Amino acid sequence: MSENVTNTAVTASDQATEPTIEIAAHAGTCYGVQRALDMALAAAPQAGECTQVHTLGPLIHNPIVVRELAEAGVGLADTLDDATSGTVIIRAHGVVPQVIDAARERGLNVVDATCPYVKKVHVAAERLVREGYRVIVVGEPGHPEVEGILGHAGDDAQVVSCAADADALPLKGKVGLVVQTTQTAQNLAEVVAAITPRVQELRVINTICAATSERQQAAATLANRCDCMVIVGGKNSGNTRRLAQICADACERTYHIEEASELQAAWFTDAHHIGITAGASTPQEHIERAVERIKELCR
Repeated sequence: MSENVTNTAVTASDQATEPTIEIAAHAGTCYGVQRALDMALAAAPQAGECTQVHTLGPLIHNPIVVRELAEAGVGLADTLDDATSGTVIIRAHGVVPQVIDAARERGLNVVDATCPYVKKVHVAAERLVREGYRVIVVGEPGHPEVEGILGHAGDDAQVVSCAADADALPLKGKVGLVVQTTQTAQNLAEVVAAITPRVQELRVINTICAATSERQQAAATLANRCDCMVIVGGKNSGNTRRLAQICADACERTYHIEEASELQAAWFTDAHHIGITAGASTPQEHIERAVERIKELCR
């Protein structure tokens, strides 16, 4: 699997009455997710081995991938108490530093699959704290990535999901912003506009991942010229849900699925141009399965 899916148009069949299916120029697993998947599979127990291997929380926000990892011998531990021995894999979203320390203290082998771009947010937050800024994290409260960032952002750090949240905070002095990697540039800009007039100094470190921006732009471009859009990926994936919303804003017939079996023939009635995109936690083979299923339904 590669980081990006090339922009490819394929014809459902040679019959002129059947629609064209086109995959967005950027779709599917990003570098950080693919790296985490590769690390998890490399750590999986080999045939005959009794070693326990668990991810600490879902490796990525994709229930199908979590199920496939379990079939490969990589289980799911909700907490360190569920991983009593063997190897624990830190998921792509990262964790607070104390969790890794605690895992090592318990004698567990730690495989840190935190996305390198998420780690850059950790480093940026720590630098802001050292330089005397109060850190604000722009992101989804309670999201695992955001919780991990907070562990590096100082005791007075807070999370805002939108400009309205920022308006509600009592702010003054020096404020530094970091951003959940899967946020939109528009949301960041709105939060910055809300905070700027209220503080003495605002330092913004734009930590939105390029892969996120690429997928969002490609999704919007494709949705604007399709009469039906399918988004493939976990319903619990924030970046995939944002892709679905971006597509729905441009294309009324937008459908978010986790697996190809959810597709329905009625969705494609009278469709001439079907677009497909996928979240950064969606492997290439899941996209391919959706394409093949759409072809079957449109015959």
